[in-house]
Amino acid sequence: MTASVRRRWVLHVDMDQFIAAVEVLRNPELAGKQVVVGGRGDPTERGVVSTASYEARAFGVGSGMPLRVAFKKLPDAIFLPVDGEAYAAASNIVMDALRSLNVVVEVMGWDEAFLGVETEDPVSFARGVHDTVLDASGLHCSVGIGDNKLRAKIATDFGKPQGIYTLTSANWFEVMGDRPTDALWGIGKKTAKKLASLGITTVSELAATDDSALAAAFGPKTGPWIGTKGRGVDLSPVSAAPWIARSHSRETTFQENLEDWEAITAEVRSLALKVREDLVAEDRPAVRVTLKVRYAPFETHTTTAALDGPPTFDPRIISDAAAALVQRLDHSRKVRLMGVRLEMTPPAASDSGEERG
Repeated sequence: MTASVRRRWVLHVDMDQFIAAVEVLRNPELAGKQVVVGGRGDPTERGVVSTASYEARAFGVGSGMPLRVAFKKLPDAIFLPVDGEAYAAASNIVMDALRSLNVVVEVMGWDEAFLGVETEDPVSFARGVHDTVLDASGLHCSVGIGDNKLRAKIATDFGKPQGIYTLTSANWFEVMGDRPTDALWGIGKKTAKKLASLGITTVSELAATDDSALAAAFGPKTGPWIGTKGRGVDLSPVSAAPWIARSHSRETTFQENLEDWEAITAEVRSLALKVREDLVAEDRPAVRVTLKVRYAPFETHTTTAALDGPPTFDPRIISDAAAALVQRLDHSRKVRLMGVRLEMTPPAASDSGEERG
């Protein structure tokens, strides 16, 4: 009998229906019911679904869907408001449980993390991960096992819910080859559509495409990077370094569509100043502003520009730059949502000595 070999693995831990599961944990009477969490919990208001229980997802309700649409699909569902503090507290318990396993833990958000693990039996280790998280938090998770982060991330979806799945170079094309390109982590619908225009519709076709052709279509860096996705290649390490935000943002959904562009611009200025306060709290000045608009009924666009001059906290410069982007928008359309995002300097570069005000 050949002895098992201890080797490095990447595990991706993803909490099952995390936000809904936290709500069920707080109120067990919700178990097995159609639960939708989003906005202030009022489906007659404008807002979007943050998450839905599996029972609600079975009827087509999912994250990012307008609450009113979710209500039309499931008028008898239980709608709950978002409680960020409760989800953050539950997340902290989960992540602390993962760190107790003495492995490298890279937190990816409230409900997911990568683990860097050395073991001869990754499946048994993954079962132990699930049980450790469940014992600590009362919440279930799924675990993807891979020989890199890309494959581990994709593997998790095959194991949901409460399951374990392994995806490596050995079974990559068997599992993924005939799947569409947007089944790959990092390939969205727009990129998939552009790939399809080039005659590339499956993962295998993408993997077989020469990098020069991809570079011609997507650029010298992005094109070859897309090609690596098709081949399942990912050289990024699992890192325990704390996640550092590159930007902060605020947005507002109007309960009635706006077509008064002076009012829209005033709201953009107000949002920009609120985001500026977040940057001041981190002591990291702004370098770029991005505007997000959602036209009625539900079409979203963004536009962005670097700030003139050095990184700044200056409220006038920031609000003027955000307001200037409004001129790029389609003023013939009604608006249901506006958002402002400010990108910041890296932490090490934030000592600008500038007056914060």
